Amino acid sequence: MIEQTADVVVIGGGPAGLAAAISAKQHRANRVIVLDRNQWLGGILPQCIHDGFGVEELGVSMTGPEYAETYIEMAKSQGIMFLTETMVLRFNEALEIIAVNKKGILKLKAKVIILATGCREKTRWYSMIPGTRPSGIYTAGVTQALINLYNIMPGKKVVILGSGDVGLIMARRLKFEGAQVMGVVEFLPYASGLPRNVVQCLDDFDIPLYLNHTITYIAGKERLEKVTIQQVDHTMTPIPGTEKQIACDTLLLSLGLIPENELAKTIGVEIDDHTGGPLVNQRLETTIPGVFACGNCLQVYDTVDMLSFDAKKTGQYAAEYFIRKKAIGQNSKKGLIVHAGVGVRYVVPQRISTYGTIHFTLRVDKPRGATTLLLTAGKKEVLKKKLLGVNPVSMIRIDANISAEIFMAANELEVTLCDN
Repeated sequence: MIEQTADVVVIGGGPAGLAAAISAKQHRANRVIVLDRNQWLGGILPQCIHDGFGVEELGVSMTGPEYAETYIEMAKSQGIMFLTETMVLRFNEALEIIAVNKKGILKLKAKVIILATGCREKTRWYSMIPGTRPSGIYTAGVTQALINLYNIMPGKKVVILGSGDVGLIMARRLKFEGAQVMGVVEFLPYASGLPRNVVQCLDDFDIPLYLNHTITYIAGKERLEKVTIQQVDHTMTPIPGTEKQIACDTLLLSLGLIPENELAKTIGVEIDDHTGGPLVNQRLETTIPGVFACGNCLQVYDTVDMLSFDAKKTGQYAAEYFIRKKAIGQNSKKGLIVHAGVGVRYVVPQRISTYGTIHFTLRVDKPRGATTLLLTAGKKEVLKKKLLGVNPVSMIRIDANISAEIFMAANELEVTLCDN
C-alpha cells in the first residue's frame, strides 16, 4: 500500500475540483492533491466543444476544452499534484482516503477533503416510459461524447425528451452533423434549459419544441422505430386523444442531472432532498467536520463560470479551516437553520454557524413575474429584494447581512417569495 499525506485532497478533477484546488493553494495550503477516476482532467468539459465558457469568470468566450486547459495549466504552475485514473473507494471521518489505480492501493491522510464529484444524467429508468427496449436510446451527454470525442454519429432521425441545456445544445449539434431533429419534447409548460439556449439551439434552427408533452410509448424491435408523444395536463397526466407518433431511429434523454454523492453518503454526510447535494454551512462545510463540497455535487449550476466562482470560495474556506484552526463547523452549539419557504424550491447554505455577510444561492419552484424575495428570522425582516421575474432554470444569488443580534436571538431563517 502506498501512503501519502496532504493538506487538501480534492476528489474530482472537473472544473469545480480544479478551481477549488487552485484556490486552496493560493490560500497557503502547501500540498494539494486532486484525484480523478477519468483518464483526463476537466470533467465533462473536453466534450463540450461549443463556446460560451469563461465569459463571466475569465472575460473571454472559450470552448470547453480551452476552459479546462486554462485551469489545468494554472494548477500545474502552482505545483498541484494530479492522480488520474484513480478511483476513490472510501474515506472516513478521520479524513483517511483509500483509492486504487494502476500502481495499486493508495492511502491518503488529509487535513481537509473537498468533494467535487460532479453529477450524472438521469436515464430512461427515471422517466418510466413504457415500450420495448431497442437500441438507439441515449442520454444527451453520452451522445455529446460519441460525436465530439469519438466521431460516432448515433442516428439520423432524432427525438429529444427533455429540454435541459445539454439536450438543447445537442439538438443544434446534431443538426450541424446532418441529422433530422424531429423535435424536443418537454412535459413542463416552459423549457428547463436557459432561455438563450432555447433561442440559439432551437428557434434559430427551426427545431420544434413540444411543451406540455411527454413520450408515452417507445416502439422498435432491434432498433428504435418510433415514439408516441402525448399532451399532459397540469397534473402531468397524459390527455387521451392527443397521441402523435413520430418516426425516428434515435431518442435522446435530457431529463436532468443528479449530484453524485454516493461516496459522501457512505460516511454519513447528510444530503438535502431538494438539491441532492450535501447539507452545508456558510463556509460550504458538510455535516462531517473537515469535509467540504463544491460544484455540481453540491447543487446543479447554470454555468461553469458560476460553478468555478463558488468552488474557489470552497478552496479558500478549506485552506482556512486547517490553517487558522478556528473555523466554526456545522457541529457548533449555536446555528441557524435556513428553510426554503413559499415559492422557493431550495436554498444553499442550509445552516449558518456565525453572523456576518452570508452568500445564498436558491431556485424558485415555478416561473413568476415581478415578485419580492424575503429573508426573515421569525417576524424580523433581514432582507427584502424586488425581482422583475424569476424562473426555476435560473439560479438566484443574494448576499445578506446576518447581525450578531439576529444570530443569537433566532433559531431559523426562512426565504420566501411574496407578491409585490
